[in-house]
Amino acid sequence: MVIVRCSTSHSFFLERVVFPFELLSFEAPPEATLEIWTHGLGGPELVETIPARELAIEPSPPPGHLEAIAGGWAGDQADIGSDDLLESWVAAG
Repeated sequence: MVIVRCSTSHSFFLERVVFPFELLSFEAPPEATLEIWTHGLGGPELVETIPARELAIEPSPPPGHLEAIAGGWAGDQADIGSDDLLESWVAAG
């Protein structure tokens, strides 16, 4: 188990406990710094510090792109309307 802290010098702070084999994804400003802490014999130990910009993954597609995919797929499914499908995608996040 480790503690993940991500913060900037102003107004952004995130701290989470992450268990083995657990994945953590989050949004942070590019200037943020991520710290990974563990508990050693002498107390908390800083294991690694990583700039958040190095951890960036590909951004989500814009909402217009999601509608095009949802509309195309829903056309193949007679019992599901494109509005219902889009709402379920948006709700799923």
